[in-house]
Amino acid sequence: MAPMAKRTNPPFQGEMLQGTLDMLVLQTLVLGPAHGHTIAHVIEHGSGDFLQVEHGSLYPALHRLEDRGWIASFWGTSENNRKARYYRLTPSGRKQLDEQTGRWEQLVGAIARLLHPVSE
Repeated sequence: MAPMAKRTNPPFQGEMLQGTLDMLVLQTLVLGPAHGHTIAHVIEHGSGDFLQVEHGSLYPALHRLEDRGWIASFWGTSENNRKARYYRLTPSGRKQLDEQTGRWEQLVGAIARLLHPVSE
């Protein structure tokens, strides 16, 4: 097994583009219900630790998503046997994720065209 390469880029500093955290939370919950700490870990680990999720951003996002009906919460027991609030994706959240993912891909494509124009 080859050793993991060291990350050469520092973690992303600053605010994520508005709506990005919401989309990443929804995407994380496609895998199944999770509590806040796990959601943050999955996003950070999945991005190669490039994205850092601050609790001051995550929990307001979770409340916002729940208020919109895109996720639902329930109480459960965490891995360390403590009471924890878990979140799950709702059918309307899955629909919203599909819409946001499509818009995100359009945005990334548009920015890529501006950064790397093709000369005609």
